[in-house]
Amino acid sequence: MGRVAVAMTASLEGIGEVVVADRDLAGAERVAREAGKSAKARLRAERIDITDAAALGTLLGNADAVLNTTGPFYKFGVPILRTAIETRTHYLDICDDWEPTIEMLKLKQSAVDAGVTAVVGLGASPGVSNLMAKMAARELDEVEDLYTAWPVDVALPGRASVNEEQDQLRDASGSPSAAMIHFMQQISGAIRVVEAGQLVDRPPLAAVDLDYPGYGRGCAYTVGHPEPLTMRETLRVRGRSACLMVLSTAALALLKDLGGALNRKKLTNEQAASIMLSPGIWQKIKATLKMLRFAGPGALPPFFALAIGRKGDKPARAGVTVTAFPIGMANATGGPLALGLAQLIEEKVWKPGVFAPEEVIDAERLFDQLAPHCVPPANRGRDFVKVTVAVG
Repeated sequence: MGRVAVAMTASLEGIGEVVVADRDLAGAERVAREAGKSAKARLRAERIDITDAAALGTLLGNADAVLNTTGPFYKFGVPILRTAIETRTHYLDICDDWEPTIEMLKLKQSAVDAGVTAVVGLGASPGVSNLMAKMAARELDEVEDLYTAWPVDVALPGRASVNEEQDQLRDASGSPSAAMIHFMQQISGAIRVVEAGQLVDRPPLAAVDLDYPGYGRGCAYTVGHPEPLTMRETLRVRGRSACLMVLSTAALALLKDLGGALNRKKLTNEQAASIMLSPGIWQKIKATLKMLRFAGPGALPPFFALAIGRKGDKPARAGVTVTAFPIGMANATGGPLALGLAQLIEEKVWKPGVFAPEEVIDAERLFDQLAPHCVPPANRGRDFVKVTVAVG
């Protein structure tokens, strides 16, 4: 995801130099070299161990802005943002863990005092999903419930399989990536969702039945993610809000087994992630036996936002989904991060504070910028974002 963000950032107008910082200097040099083939900006690599606070402070102190793609964010999100604020460095990230999102939003006054703009969670989900939810909520006069959903093993439009989306599941050594370790964190323990307009803690993997306008009914399942925490206030949710997964019943059955083992301390997040990537015969048999207990995704689209409420004096539902998307989650996540930076640079006004994407990013403009990178490519955002509304 960082590799994609580097390449897109280095091609932007108004960027003088991009520093690729990583604990693997040779890897950073490769990324800088590759991005430099089509870059407008200068590129160079630096070695950084982000757990070395002094070195991190020096690195960020020499930068105008930092794009943070170091996960899992429940380990590294808060300390890097704190350092960015201390060094007065503008900050954007792809944080997809709800726990650090809460802590980072609490740093708003510190960011204001330092004159720092921080945008937390500007990837695919959260990020694009928040902006889709913003578009869906605008279609209604009152928002009761608001959901975002992303696919686990359900193919996006135009894809023959889910394999094209799974470039983020292993790191260069073949071990589970930070994205997979984060995933195990968020299907175990308790997650924070919104009920009756209030934040509450609930077990993950709870079924949510939905009727998506123009598509039909289906079932998706809750996962720990930042979207409901920010949308509750920014989009004035009065009822329920959660981030959901659209997935097969076989994948759900395996996740429920792994979540249970994690809760009993029988597995670590890293061990559970390895099993999820390469389940053994016994895990597959158990999942097969249990999958019939659960409802499947039915007619739900794989990646969407759904607002439920009222339009005028009638009940209404507004959905926003996609008809195309960048191939691979690295492109779908790293791309919006870089384009968000471009939008802030173009505005030439950096509003100090810590923000969710829907507070400071123009959805239509970002989708217009993202459109050429989709498959199939589009000329503008409205050509791959589909809005459907049902009233009554």
